[in-house]
Amino acid sequence: MKAARLLYFPLSYLCRMAVVYSTGVGRLCPKCGKGLDACICAQLARAKPQGDGAVRVGRSTAGRKGAGVTTVTGLPLSVDALEELARKFKARCGGGGTVKDGVIEIQGEHRDTLLAELIKLGYKAKKI
Repeated sequence: MKAARLLYFPLSYLCRMAVVYSTGVGRLCPKCGKGLDACICAQLARAKPQGDGAVRVGRSTAGRKGAGVTTVTGLPLSVDALEELARKFKARCGGGGTVKDGVIEIQGEHRDTLLAELIKLGYKAKKI
């Protein structure tokens, strides 16, 4: 009698195996594993983050090959409101920018301009 041959898979391969379709539910969300119609990932991403009340305006050059950006952190706003505020800041500073992980990044050195704008909007802002 022949012995059964066992298949061995590396652990990294087994960790990547995931259900992508279920006959009972249909397509599944890759983040939460629920059906796409019951997925709440988009709602959680749009949720208002908890801040400590202090808005910080700083300058960062990390990972940008020396090119500096002005960062605004600690704003207790939803993602949509952050994107709208970033749009206003970009128009005021005359530069480009983006919102990444709840942080507004404006290209160039605009700390003083953004600090004045935030204080005018009623936020307790400080320069770091």
